[in-house]
Amino acid sequence: MQLTPKGAAARLFQYPRPVSILFFCNWRDNTSSLTLIQVNMEKLIITVGITGSRITRQQTPYIPITPEEIARSGIEAWGAGASILHIHVRDPKTGLGTQDLSLFKEVVDRIRSKTDAILCLTTSGIPGRNLQFQERLVPLSLNPELVSFDAGSINMRENVFLNPPEFLETLAKETLMKGIKPELEVFEVGMVDTCLRYMEKGLLKPPLHFQFVLGVLGGMPATAKSLLHLSEIVPQGSTWSVIGIGPGQLPMAMTGMVMGGHVRVGLEDNIYYSKGVLAESNAQLVERVVRIAKEFGREIATPQESRKILNLL
Repeated sequence: MQLTPKGAAARLFQYPRPVSILFFCNWRDNTSSLTLIQVNMEKLIITVGITGSRITRQQTPYIPITPEEIARSGIEAWGAGASILHIHVRDPKTGLGTQDLSLFKEVVDRIRSKTDAILCLTTSGIPGRNLQFQERLVPLSLNPELVSFDAGSINMRENVFLNPPEFLETLAKETLMKGIKPELEVFEVGMVDTCLRYMEKGLLKPPLHFQFVLGVLGGMPATAKSLLHLSEIVPQGSTWSVIGIGPGQLPMAMTGMVMGGHVRVGLEDNIYYSKGVLAESNAQLVERVVRIAKEFGREIATPQESRKILNLL
């Protein structure tokens, strides 16, 4: 009897890096067997969310705030194995997130002078404070290779993170015009459908790259079931990565890794290394994922290899 893999399992066979996976098979004659199958996975792209816009020094003394600190943390994470640096900037006086172009430029210039990292600049602004559309688009003027594209609105505690159709269409058109690839941040299933509709309208150019954000209040939980479902409904040929918020960061990174996807870690999404123990740097979180991936047998993609995987070249 020959079994043909379908869905997520079928996609595992498309990657050029061999990894051993065990499948448990139940047969009609009520016997069972364990079958070792060689499947292939491409190299692992690690993204790091350096600082975000909301974590404060009261929560952790290790969160980078100033442009120099943000750039240094990004350079350290790149040195530890991250290919993509997801960048927000903060007002050095207040510590709060801002879309100030001069601050973005200082961070970007510092990182570009020291690394070959792929930069993904945020267009989120400050979730819950809902900045003006043009203010959110400011980072596109620095011509990053990626920008975030939050694919819908979401209730976050008592606030709403607004991403209405008029903003998303404007952002999509701007990325097309400038040749910037959107990283499609998806918090729940309906946002995948939104991306597909924009692709059908010609506003998003395939192959698409998704970033599944799991564990946010108001969004999908950080579970293997959530990740499996999302991975099965994106268009064939798409790439995807996963973020686990808070305690979901390590479980989602490990699950995404073995499913053939890519992963994001970092202090923006999780400030703890283990229960009750603060992570001391973004590099520390990256180093752990690198170590686990190597034990699993999955190689880490360099920035240049990541560009090829994401069709940025």
